[in-house]
Amino acid sequence: MSSNTHSNNHTPAHDALDLIARMVTALELTPLVSVCSFDRNGVVRFCNPAFANMLGIELDSAIGQNIAALRSFGARQSEYDALVEGIWLNGHSSPASDWQVKTGDGRELWLYSICIPVRHDGEMAQIFCMEIDITQRRTEFDALKAAGENFHHMFERSSDAIFLLRDGVVERANPAAVSMFQCEGPRRLVGRRLQDFSPMTQPSGLLSADAASSLAEEALRVGNARAEWHYVDCQGSAFWAEVLMTTVALDGSSLFYVVVRDISARKQAERTLHLAAQVFENSRDAIVLTDRARRIIALNRAFTDITGFAAQDMLGKPVSLYRSGVHEASFYREVWAQVDASDHWEGESWGRKKDGALFPCWTSISAIRDSAGRVSNYMGIVTDITERKKSEEQTRHLAEHDFLTDLPNRVLLLDRLQLALAAARRNHSQLAVLFLDLDRFKTVNDKLGHAVGDRLLKQVAGRLAHCVREADTVSRQGGDEFILLLADVAGAAGAAHAAETVLRALAEEFVLGEHVAHISGSIGIAMFPADGEEFDKLLKHADIAMYHAKQEGRNGYRFFSSEMNARIVERSSLEQGLRRAVAEQQFELAFEPEVEIASGAVVGMEALLRWRHPELGLLLPERFIDVASEAGLMVAIGNWVLQEACRRARGWQEQGREMVVSVNLAPSQFMQKDLPRCVGDALRAAGVPARLLELQLTEAMLMQAGAQTGPLLAQLRGLGVRLSIDDFGTGYSRLRQLKDSPIDKLKIAQSFFEQGGADTTAIRTIIAMARSLDMTVIAEGVETEAQLQLLRELGCDQFQGHLAAGVEGARP
Repeated sequence: MSSNTHSNNHTPAHDALDLIARMVTALELTPLVSVCSFDRNGVVRFCNPAFANMLGIELDSAIGQNIAALRSFGARQSEYDALVEGIWLNGHSSPASDWQVKTGDGRELWLYSICIPVRHDGEMAQIFCMEIDITQRRTEFDALKAAGENFHHMFERSSDAIFLLRDGVVERANPAAVSMFQCEGPRRLVGRRLQDFSPMTQPSGLLSADAASSLAEEALRVGNARAEWHYVDCQGSAFWAEVLMTTVALDGSSLFYVVVRDISARKQAERTLHLAAQVFENSRDAIVLTDRARRIIALNRAFTDITGFAAQDMLGKPVSLYRSGVHEASFYREVWAQVDASDHWEGESWGRKKDGALFPCWTSISAIRDSAGRVSNYMGIVTDITERKKSEEQTRHLAEHDFLTDLPNRVLLLDRLQLALAAARRNHSQLAVLFLDLDRFKTVNDKLGHAVGDRLLKQVAGRLAHCVREADTVSRQGGDEFILLLADVAGAAGAAHAAETVLRALAEEFVLGEHVAHISGSIGIAMFPADGEEFDKLLKHADIAMYHAKQEGRNGYRFFSSEMNARIVERSSLEQGLRRAVAEQQFELAFEPEVEIASGAVVGMEALLRWRHPELGLLLPERFIDVASEAGLMVAIGNWVLQEACRRARGWQEQGREMVVSVNLAPSQFMQKDLPRCVGDALRAAGVPARLLELQLTEAMLMQAGAQTGPLLAQLRGLGVRLSIDDFGTGYSRLRQLKDSPIDKLKIAQSFFEQGGADTTAIRTIIAMARSLDMTVIAEGVETEAQLQLLRELGCDQFQGHLAAGVEGARP
């Protein structure tokens, strides 16, 4: 598990940490609000500099002290103690009120105080107290009350806004009131009610008018009344204020003396503290706060949920006691050095739970500094990333393994092959790459369905995994291709032994539910370093060797050789040349005449494809047709042949020679869905009648096309073209299929005329079959007069071959 620092790996917990850190910093820096917290025993757990300054003590000496030892409440001590006890019992905040306290150095202060309970796991944990020193204001108010003769002087000089109200209407407002309410002068205030400078409702929900009436009634009843108020100044800006309303007698009249103090900063601090407490306690990530000595002073509920450690287990103890034990001491020294240097560290690490269990976590640590720039606290967030790591591991596994067999895929294979090559170079050892392609897998897929084919691939993967050592790798490359990487193999003999083991494993039958399948495999072997020193060359050479194993009968293995490579290079060159030939139309047609035996007349021409290679000259189909088929070029080439043959037939027709042109269809061409459209387009483009075009098929094509054979032949016949079966007698056509197909002609295969003789029995049978099906019959490869005489005696209709070339009109 990595434990390096990551500066850009942000989570919601990091944002929470930043928010809390800024809130705590705000409380540290504000001189307006004194903040402290103490636990059930009255021990101070937290305080800010304003608290220490107010009591005249050092900040460090306050932490850990009993709150009662730092100040006293004189005659009201029992009342204050009862208030605190009530908070612990009922969990409600105390009402804001004034308290006179005596500090440890003998000073007497007036404090405006409010205490807020803080819960942990639903239980009261601490009490936070926020206090404002109002000694000066009380002094001013008492002096004002005691010295009527100085009233006007204090009225004008007071830093608080002061209003004199008669019958609820402002009669006078001091300069501080004009400034606080952002008015151009006192005229904007005089003659109006204070609630006119208030929103319709106060935050408590009361209408401002009703709240003002209640405040005045209380002042009349007890002499004065205090409240917090939401005002809107003359510029439309809202602010919070503390209002003290007192009934006074001035010039013999009963008036209200109202002192207003802006407490927006204090309210903001209260909101900040409340929000910080909520974020701290409700965060889903574990948060822990320490003092500057790294002793734990607070932790949230999520910390207990994640680690099992409760507050009583950790408060007051060094955070180092709870290390996981996985990391070295140097790791922690580096972490704290970075925190002290840059105020922050974050990265992956290991955490330890109370029960001793370890868990991966993302940890963020931040230093919090006081107003003097000194570190006062440390705050950390611990995020349990166990599920995230599992998800990452699962995602990585899916990216590196085949979804069907769960074998390593090409990505992981290349990675392992790189490592194996590095080890082989270092140790001067050999390794082998075996490229396996299953034989007859497509037959299983086509006949039994893809679900059965997938089941077969899974079983193959299992057998292959048992054929190799633990240090070796079996990978599925896709389809029915597998790669076996044999590390540190015992030369070619070791690779051959592995290949033989694989072939024996594949030879056993596969039980696939209700089906049983028998397959074999063709394996190509490339050795390091003899056949290549880089992984791409080894894979390529193993693939070439597999191809030759396939060509030589399958169910075997071949080692790569330079001769194989030469043939593959030639084949690749032919494929590239064929693609260029299709684009540049380098093909030609030769024509072999078809002669009617009875009359001796030329009745048709068979189109034969030739390739005018720019370097190799004129090439026959035997040289390039297989390459074209494997390269997927036969549809394009076949369409060109169709178009060119139709054009030539039109030319003969215009010369007065109406002859049928015969075109051989490639298997891929016959299987394409738009073959009828292509044929129709060729006929229309040439302007030749459909009766002059004959399409030649093979028996194998009819068998392989399956159920779509009938509809396709019907569409072609519907165009008006003729249909014939080429090389008849070499396949396995069923008589019923021939009877039901709209075939016009059978062509007796040339193999029945060998070495100048003829297989009379087979030829007689084919001719009889053609007669019974009302089909024309033509013999291919006729070379001698004796062969022609035999065909004439047996009733054959037409012939073609070397002997036909000498017939008058045989040249196109």
